[in-house]
Amino acid sequence: MSLPPEKASELKQLIHQQLSKMDVHGRIREILAETIREELAPDQQQLSTEDLIKALKRRGIIDDVMKELNFVTDNVDQELPSSPKQPVCFTDRQSTLLKKTNIDPTRRYLYLQVLGGKAFLEHLQEPEPLPGQACSTFTLCLHFRNQRFRSKPVPCACEPDFHDGFLLEVHRENLGDGTRMADSTTMLSISDPIHMVLIKTDIFAETTLVASYFLEWRSVLGSENGVTSLTVELMGVGTESKVSVGILNIKLEMYPPLNQTLSQEVVNTQLALERQKTAEKERLFLVYAKQWWREYLQIRPSHNSRLVKIFAQDENGINRPVCSYVKPLRAGRLLDTPRQAARFVNVLGYERAPVIGGGGKQEQWCTLLAFLCRNKGDCEDHANLLCSLLLGYLHKPINPDEPPAAEQPKPLYPYRTIGCVFNHQTFLGNCQPSDSVESCVFDLNDESKWKPMSEEAVKSVCAPGATTSLPPFPPLCASTIDASVTSNEIEMQLRLLVSEHRKDLGLTTVWEDQLSYLLSPALASYEFERTTSISAGNEEFQDAIRRAVPDGHTFKGFPIHFVYRNARRAFATCLRSPFCEEIICCRGDQVRLAVRVRVFTYPESACAVWIMFACKYRSVL
Repeated sequence: MSLPPEKASELKQLIHQQLSKMDVHGRIREILAETIREELAPDQQQLSTEDLIKALKRRGIIDDVMKELNFVTDNVDQELPSSPKQPVCFTDRQSTLLKKTNIDPTRRYLYLQVLGGKAFLEHLQEPEPLPGQACSTFTLCLHFRNQRFRSKPVPCACEPDFHDGFLLEVHRENLGDGTRMADSTTMLSISDPIHMVLIKTDIFAETTLVASYFLEWRSVLGSENGVTSLTVELMGVGTESKVSVGILNIKLEMYPPLNQTLSQEVVNTQLALERQKTAEKERLFLVYAKQWWREYLQIRPSHNSRLVKIFAQDENGINRPVCSYVKPLRAGRLLDTPRQAARFVNVLGYERAPVIGGGGKQEQWCTLLAFLCRNKGDCEDHANLLCSLLLGYLHKPINPDEPPAAEQPKPLYPYRTIGCVFNHQTFLGNCQPSDSVESCVFDLNDESKWKPMSEEAVKSVCAPGATTSLPPFPPLCASTIDASVTSNEIEMQLRLLVSEHRKDLGLTTVWEDQLSYLLSPALASYEFERTTSISAGNEEFQDAIRRAVPDGHTFKGFPIHFVYRNARRAFATCLRSPFCEEIICCRGDQVRLAVRVRVFTYPESACAVWIMFACKYRSVL
C-alpha cells in the first residue's frame, strides 16, 4: 500500500531530520576520502557506488542509521485515511528504550525528556538498594495545559537515575484553534508553564513533598532545530524554599520539527515583557489591597482581630491572593455527588506543614498539584479543594432580635467565626457587629454587612491567564489502585501479623474464612454511611452473624478506618485499642478469628481502608 503524498513528504522530513542529527553526510564524506586514499589504485579514476556501499557497511554506518530510525509497524489501522492518529517512535539514546505513542500529526507536541539528576546531597550516603529490596523512591509529577504525567519511581540517591520521556500536546482544542497546527509565534503567546512536582515515598509508603518547580519551556522556540537542553535547579519547600535540593537534566524537543525558529532575542523579549506585566499587575493589586484593608479597619477597630486573610504563602514561599487557590473544578465521571466529593477530600491524608524548631504552626497553602500528588496536606489544602469542587454551602442564620423563647435553627457545622468569604472571583470581609457564624447574615450583596473587593481587581491577578505567576489547576486523575487486589494483600498481611503476635503470646491461631467473608457487608455499610450520611445494610449483617455464631458462643467485632494502606502501621494502631487487643489476643474454648479488609478507591489513588477484626468462642460460665 503506497503512502499519500503528504505522508511521504512527512516521512522524508523525519528521515532527513534524523540524518542531520547523526551528521551522516559528514561521516560519509570522511569515509569517502579515507576509502579513496586507502583503496583506490593509482590507475583508477573513479570509485563505484558498490565500493562506497561496502565501505559504509564495513564501518557500520548503515547499521547505525537503521537503528536510529527505528521503523516500527503498527497493525491497527495504521495506513487507513479514517484513522486520524499515526504512530511515531521516539528513541532515547540514554536509556535505549523505545518510546512509542499514537499522536495526531496535525498537532504540535513538546517532547520533554528527563535525563537524570545530580546533587541531591541529602541522599549522598544513601546505600544502593539490593535487587528486590524495598527503598525510598523519587517520583516526578508533571502538569501542562490540562495534561498530567507521572514518572517511574526511581531509588533515592545523590544522582537519581531519572530516564523518562513525556509527550505534551501544546495546542489543545479548548485553548485555541484545534484544527490548525500551532506555529512558533502562536506558541510564544502560550504562557502556561510546566508544573513539576517531586515526591519522595519512603519504605512505609509515606509521601513527602520535595520540590515544586515551574518550568518555562518556550526557550525551545528560539533553539536550533527546536531542540534544547536545560539544567533545572530544584529548591526545597516551605521553610527550605531557598535551599537547593537537587538538579535535573532536561531535554526539550518540538514535534513536528519547527520549520522556522524564532530568534532567541525575540523569545527573551516576550518573556521579559510578560514578567514585567505580571509584576505590575501584582503591584497594583497590593496597593489596592492595602487601601481596602485601611477602609475595612475604619469601619470598626475590632476588625483588626478578625481572620481576614487576603494573601497566603504557597509551598515555594510565594505570597499569592487567596482567591487564586480556588477555582471551579469539574470531576468528570470520577465523582457523582457533592457528598462523594466531600468524602474524597476527607480520605486525603492530613498533615501539617513541616517546621524546623518550635514557635507554632507553619501555615502553607499548597498548589493543587502538590497537594494531590502528595495525597495529603494541611486543613487549608483540604478546604480549598472541597470549595473548588463545590463552590457553595447552605446556612440558616440565627436572628439575634428574636425573643429568647423563639426556637432558633441548630447549626449543622462546627464553624464558630467567619472573618471573610472568597471564591475565584470575589473577596468579601465580614463587617457585621459579630463574626459568630450562627448569627451572621450571608446576604453577600448587602455591603453594610460584607465589604467587597473590586471584582476587576481580583480578576486582574486571579483569573486564568491573568498573570504568568499563576499556576493553572490540574484535572483530577482516576485511581490506579485495584481495590480487590489491594484489599486482599492488606488482609493477608494482617493475618500474618496477628498469627505472629499470638505466637509470641503462646497462643495458636485458627482462621474462619466464612466468618471473615460475612464481615464485608458491615464495611460496605460503614463507607456508604460516610459517603451519604445514610445508614443501611446493618440489619442484614447482624442477621448473618447470628446464623454464623452457634448457640452458647460469643461474637466480638472491632471496625476501624484508615486513609493509608500500610498494614503494619494499621496493626500497631489497632493494638492500642483495648477492645481490639482483646479480640486479637482472645483466649478460650474453640476460638476462631476473622479479619476483613475493604479498600474503597477515590480519584488521585486516595483510599478509604476499612478493617474489621472479629472472633467467636464458646462461652464458659
